[in-house]
Amino acid sequence: MDMNSFFNDLQGKIQQAIEQSPAKDLEKNVKAMMTQGFSKLDLVTREEFDIQNQVLAKTRAKLEALEQRVAALEAALDAKQS
Repeated sequence: MDMNSFFNDLQGKIQQAIEQSPAKDLEKNVKAMMTQGFSKLDLVTREEFDIQNQVLAKTRAKLEALEQRVAALEAALDAKQS
């Protein structure tokens, strides 16, 4: 028996033992608890996060353009007043 088939057989037996033991129920209960806990948190999906990130980038670009425009207008006003 080669090592690869030995480990595959061992993995299968361990998985079978876990499925027949209370560990499988424990796994289900832990997943249910975690799902319930996450649902109580104020989390956003990755898609929502990416959309908000794009909105923020556009807003930041507009703000920088407006800041440059205001600076140019202030410089023109200062030049006119001088």
